[in-house]
Amino acid sequence: MAWLISSARKTVVYAALAGVSATAVAHPALAHEATSLDITNAIFASRNADCATYENRFSSDVTDTQQNKMLKGAVHVTAAADHCVLESNSIPNHDTGEGSARNFVAPVTEISGTFEIPRNPKPQQTSTALDQRSYDAILLNGVVVDILSAGCYRPQGNRVDANGNVAIGCRANDKWLLDPLGPGAGFGADRHNAHTQPNGQYHYHGNPMALFDDHPGPDGSPVIGFAADGFPIYGSYFKDESGALRKAKSGYSLKSGTRPSSASDPGGTYDGMYVDDFEFTNSGDLDACNGMTVNGQYAYYVTDSYPWVIKCFTGVPDASFAKKRR
Repeated sequence: MAWLISSARKTVVYAALAGVSATAVAHPALAHEATSLDITNAIFASRNADCATYENRFSSDVTDTQQNKMLKGAVHVTAAADHCVLESNSIPNHDTGEGSARNFVAPVTEISGTFEIPRNPKPQQTSTALDQRSYDAILLNGVVVDILSAGCYRPQGNRVDANGNVAIGCRANDKWLLDPLGPGAGFGADRHNAHTQPNGQYHYHGNPMALFDDHPGPDGSPVIGFAADGFPIYGSYFKDESGALRKAKSGYSLKSGTRPSSASDPGGTYDGMYVDDFEFTNSGDLDACNGMTVNGQYAYYVTDSYPWVIKCFTGVPDASFAKKRR
């Protein structure tokens, strides 16, 4: 069992997340089911790294502020012996579109997704790079994490912006790939560091600004989701070896000086606009994939700086996270 704290009402709601029936909540998206747990604007508190802990049905009622339209979120988590299945309609448990510098490329749309989360992930000898053809993680509110952009420096490309960048058409291994949350990247993310893909799929590029807050429990932030390899994702806070409760620090640093300047290099000061502006210096708490082991549990942590959530997979990503062609 775990506790959920509603950030909207600042009240504590006792929620059974391990096999006990939840409070009945009518939900049209779950018309064939009797009950679901309302997690609208909820803050999780459980740090249990086993996805089976969160076996339940969840629902939410939020607003697409750009379309002034009500949205209904639906998430269903079930557990088997070696994996969990998370089914979602991709609608988050919070309002969307707030604070965006521009309208999303498409309205937030219900997109059905089914993800298999390994229950017993194992670290591999070598990490696996993120892939634009797959989602990186699924959060407990049913929204995917999709760190990589498809934009890069390509001054001879179509629809080039003032910096010589294009928003689409670039591969993960192309030089000067844009970081969606970098200064001047122009991806129009909302206050939750999210926006939509052309099909209306709402997705995060960084800290969701949801499911955890700056008031963690005595051992740190809760589990807010799971990476494609099955390892949990915690919020930002952890208890370090000295017993201090603090935010995890990324091991990546901005390069010093200026970028090369040529027909294929943008020049200018390394400022974080591009992924190649950063290098792993092991200067923080987290490894090159943005994870660490605390009390015997390996996990990824949300950070205030690049790479934001996850940089690579320590385990083997499950094939169910592959993006479906639509």
